[in-house]
Amino acid sequence: MQQEIKKSIEVLQSGGMILYPTDTIWGIGCDATSEAAVTKIYHLKRRVENKSMIILLDSADKLNDYVEDVPELAWDLLKSVDTPLTIIYPKARNLASNVVADDGSIAIRIVRHPFCTALIAAFGKPIVSTSANISGSAPPRVFKEISPVIIQYIDHVVRLQQDDVQYVKPSRIIKLNTNGEFRIIRK
Repeated sequence: MQQEIKKSIEVLQSGGMILYPTDTIWGIGCDATSEAAVTKIYHLKRRVENKSMIILLDSADKLNDYVEDVPELAWDLLKSVDTPLTIIYPKARNLASNVVADDGSIAIRIVRHPFCTALIAAFGKPIVSTSANISGSAPPRVFKEISPVIIQYIDHVVRLQQDDVQYVKPSRIIKLNTNGEFRIIRK
């Protein structure tokens, strides 16, 4: 795993894209603070740039670095969930502008996946996590379902868990507002 972390960090630092296993589905990732790197993912996925992406952090302790004011409800949710949860927070900061939604919000998941946690901790910055598919097509549930069109444009494909056949699903998504209100986006 250490070799894969080292290689992934080299690619991320150079503005490249990685294809990697997460606590949910396989993701395409890049440095979430680099507009140029984020643009590469939008082009690869043929995704409109006003549709923001999820970013991953290795620890809830880092939320305040990327969200101006973390709503109290978020801390309660993060302590109580045992399945992958993405929370959309208002007022993102210190991120590439093209990874932030038009309303200034950002979708963040705190990962518990050993590779992702170690990678993000070593990289020292959040990474993008978007499904490994062309926009509009079904997200791959396992590595073997990832289109060769995606793979050929990736700078590094992580060589872990490629033979896993256990189907996983995307994370739940909840959107929080500064006034304490929330809305379930995806169950």
